[in-house]
Amino acid sequence: MDTYLETERMTLRRFTRADVDDLVVLHGDASVMRCIDNGRPVPRAVVEQQQLPGILREYDELPVGLGCLAAVEKASGNFLGWLSLRPATSVGLTGGTELGYRMLPSAWGLGYATEGARALVHYAFTELGVDRVVATTMTVNTASRRVMEKAGLRLTRTFFEQWPEPIEGAEHGDVEYALTREIWTRQHDAAHPQGAEFGRLE
Repeated sequence: MDTYLETERMTLRRFTRADVDDLVVLHGDASVMRCIDNGRPVPRAVVEQQQLPGILREYDELPVGLGCLAAVEKASGNFLGWLSLRPATSVGLTGGTELGYRMLPSAWGLGYATEGARALVHYAFTELGVDRVVATTMTVNTASRRVMEKAGLRLTRTFFEQWPEPIEGAEHGDVEYALTREIWTRQHDAAHPQGAEFGRLE
């Protein structure tokens, strides 16, 4: 198992082909996908033939340390969802390293997404040396926006795009959140004078 990070309650590791069923459940959940892409659940065939192979391929194609990581609960070993750091390619973003996350409804409201997002922001600035972490979501996706804010990112702008298949809430636009290494370092050093709170594993 390729473990990248451990948080208090989770292990963040690389996906394998054995994770296909968990990814199918996550991407096939209507409540998970309602603010993503076309707002519809992803068919199993698409997950099996396109999405999971794409995640695995990124481990070879992206710079070391970037990609999509499975979030696994330490206590139970249960799959919770995923978090990611990738070059910013989402529509509307203006450069930087993009933070992403997608969690099962059973993990909502329990702080797992925030815990993982904070760990990846820490990792991005201390281990990868990136200059700016960014994230985006629909303006109406208040739960996702709270995760970004709790991870230290701040709203930089609201923008509007022409989507081929607009979904409910698209008329309110999308938001970009961002955090620079300079600001994060200043805030982190003040809050954690004894050093890093997340461990890195190889």
